[in-house]
Amino acid sequence: MAGIAVIGIGVGDQALLNAEAEAAIAQADYLIGSARQLETVAAIKSGAKAIELPPLKALKAWLGQHQHSQIALLASGDPLFYGIGRWLANNADAFQLSYFPNISSIQAAVHAVGRSWQDTEVISLHGRPLQRIRARLANNRHYAVLTDSQSMPQHLALELQLAGFRDSQLTVCERLGYPDQQIRGFSVTELLNSTLEFDPLHVTLIDTAGPGGALAEFPGIADGAYSTDGEKGRGLLTKREVRIQVLSQLQTEASDICWDIGAGCGGVAIEWARWHRFSTVYAIEHHPDRLQHLHDNRLQFGVDANLKVVAGRAPDSLQELPEPKRVFIGGSDGALESILQTCWQRLQPGGVIVVSAVTESSKARLLLAAETLPGAVSSRWLEIAISRGDRLAGQLLMRPALPVTLLTLKKAPKEATGDSREAEQHP
Repeated sequence: MAGIAVIGIGVGDQALLNAEAEAAIAQADYLIGSARQLETVAAIKSGAKAIELPPLKALKAWLGQHQHSQIALLASGDPLFYGIGRWLANNADAFQLSYFPNISSIQAAVHAVGRSWQDTEVISLHGRPLQRIRARLANNRHYAVLTDSQSMPQHLALELQLAGFRDSQLTVCERLGYPDQQIRGFSVTELLNSTLEFDPLHVTLIDTAGPGGALAEFPGIADGAYSTDGEKGRGLLTKREVRIQVLSQLQTEASDICWDIGAGCGGVAIEWARWHRFSTVYAIEHHPDRLQHLHDNRLQFGVDANLKVVAGRAPDSLQELPEPKRVFIGGSDGALESILQTCWQRLQPGGVIVVSAVTESSKARLLLAAETLPGAVSSRWLEIAISRGDRLAGQLLMRPALPVTLLTLKKAPKEATGDSREAEQHP
């Protein structure tokens, strides 16, 4: 089998490679990298043909035409840390891959300022929307941010101010390892008022501080933080207290495929995606106005990476989606029975469905529909009655909201015949 040696060149203007990495370059038929990367290994004797790294789509096609070649591919720092390594693992299966890691720009940056690496969370905005940082920012934390032209230090300062972290400090580490390396510290205000230009080759370290409050840091996002279609929309938004219960019943795990049917403006879907960023949430909604607010909330809370909006009606719009492990049915638009049947058929073994109902008729329909589902190992009914403090004639009173009934159904780990449900009794 032909091979690809993926070689991290470290930081600086000269690659510092061990003997094995140098040998991989010397023995290669082709040497691939950016112009800057190729320059760092120019002193290594090799008969390889040097090729500037093309776009990944073109690289995949090129690799398909050179499946019998030995290739040395240069990468920045550690190829398997926000590098090209994962892409190669998914797209170069015809090749034997070997990796030669080196110091990464993140390592170089934290060592340059004397910061413990384990206390720093890494965020990559390189080739990603700037707003994605909103899903990760929290107060009194340390971050290292990989950036591009859309996430320069001034852009990051604006995001920090919008999040309420106006007292944060940013350290910009430019051209790490080069003779003209430069490390400078800034406040949010200094950067917002600055016209400084920064070298594209940089890492930004952030220490968050300030009153915060604009971004939720714990499950239970305030209802008023969502974009909704006016008072009507707020009435249909799944309330915070109910959202927390729904998420608790779903018990989502990493890598789960999740469906939120009748997502509305995104009350549940946003929280679901925000607190489970290693899962994928598909939010299904057909109402045009609510779809627009769903898109707005997806951007506002920075969860575009793992929240996928599906415009359409269930159950028809579910056919092309991957099979779910967790499903929330918050709205059925009169098609509860067919939606529940479709979801149950598509649900992965061991999966969970949570259904909400408010009106007595919807509760009755839900009870009948649930009785026809085969292979459920447990069902759990829960009614949530919330009263919120209000004022009447200057006096405190508790104003009740409509009770919400939740039915949680768990599918057997393996398909079984008959009805094996064991209804749980809860006070």
